[in-house]
Amino acid sequence: MNRRTLLATLSGAALQLQAQKRDMIIHNSRQEGYEMPLAGFKDYITPVEHFFVRSHHLTPKIELDSWKLEVKGHVDGALTLSMADLKAMKPVEMVAVLECAGNGRGFYEPSMPGLQWEHGSVGNARWRGVRLADVLKRVGVKPGAKHVLFDGADVPVGTQPEFQRTIPIEKAMDPNTLLAFDMNGAALPASHGFPLRVIAPGWAGDSWVKWVTRIEVLDKEFEGFFMKTGYRHPGKGMQPGVPVKPEEMKPVEAIQVKSVIASIGPKVSGAAWAGEKAVATVEVSVDRGRSWKAAKITSPRTPFGWVTWEFDWQPPSGYYVVMARAHDTWGRTQPMAQEWNPSGYQWNAIHQVASVTAPVAQAPAIEPPAVYKATCVGCHDEGPVRKQRLSRAQWEAEVGKMQRWGAPVKPETKDELLNYLTSRFGYRHR
Repeated sequence: MNRRTLLATLSGAALQLQAQKRDMIIHNSRQEGYEMPLAGFKDYITPVEHFFVRSHHLTPKIELDSWKLEVKGHVDGALTLSMADLKAMKPVEMVAVLECAGNGRGFYEPSMPGLQWEHGSVGNARWRGVRLADVLKRVGVKPGAKHVLFDGADVPVGTQPEFQRTIPIEKAMDPNTLLAFDMNGAALPASHGFPLRVIAPGWAGDSWVKWVTRIEVLDKEFEGFFMKTGYRHPGKGMQPGVPVKPEEMKPVEAIQVKSVIASIGPKVSGAAWAGEKAVATVEVSVDRGRSWKAAKITSPRTPFGWVTWEFDWQPPSGYYVVMARAHDTWGRTQPMAQEWNPSGYQWNAIHQVASVTAPVAQAPAIEPPAVYKATCVGCHDEGPVRKQRLSRAQWEAEVGKMQRWGAPVKPETKDELLNYLTSRFGYRHR
């Protein structure tokens, strides 16, 4: 298949996916990036058609008849399993929240690279599969095992690194960690990892590897890009522009306690979740945080799922601000303001909704140069570029990364590209 045919095929697939996700916020339609709108937080179980999607590479097409799961590494004996083999094991079902580590990145100031998620790269689903620990027990994990590596069937674009992630052996052997083949009572859709994905309840979505074909037990840390460089967090707030030492960065693991307001009037309603612990209470303030009152939980409580909630209140005329915050069974709650970190991970500041919002000034229309059309949107669509709002130095770093990953940006056209990216999609206060 030549490049033109490939792009035409991808464009057709993208249009089909956009039709399926027409009520979603589309960040990227090739390497899928679909965000759920606020209305989705009214549902206890998020329907598949409204469930967010995040993929680093193109979605693979997998034939179940030929699919196999390879389990090997620091074990007594390697094993290859079919889907029939997995379904013959004891099934387990759970309700659990899946949240992208970068959910809320679009709210950080100053901006940083990455998909500019706001509230909706999260969902609550009913997952069914088998315990990862039961699979690992079949191969016999040797003493000294430290991590478990997952590799999927997705293929990188250009020279991008493969998406491979590990979890510590303790998390792998936890009885709540699953290998799921069903989502909301049906087989996993392709965008959500068909035929098999990892369920790491309470942890961010980077650990929920999709399209799993290989599991490898390791006796040391994995050196792949998405463990040693990507999805790392300093564990504390940072001053923007101050370098962070690599040894100070740790892998993103547990998600934070959080609540989101879905709607106001005739009741305030929304959803709240808390990672590895359950939500204890949700509170609402209608006076800018001076006082708080308990909201009513309107859904079942499960260890790793979210709860829906509502609060009786009629909006008055004039200007007002409504806030919601959750507390978990560890006693954690949400901060009023978010500390900044260089990757834009784990945003969980208190959600505030006002009756009047100031519009964001739109950058003037500028005709994109040929180098932009041939490189940036020749690989992915404009969504990831349009929403990032980066400084020139940040755009230069991003272009350099894309060059390393195969983007054909020539030295004589690099300045033209940077000038366009900075003027059209440069950083601005909102």
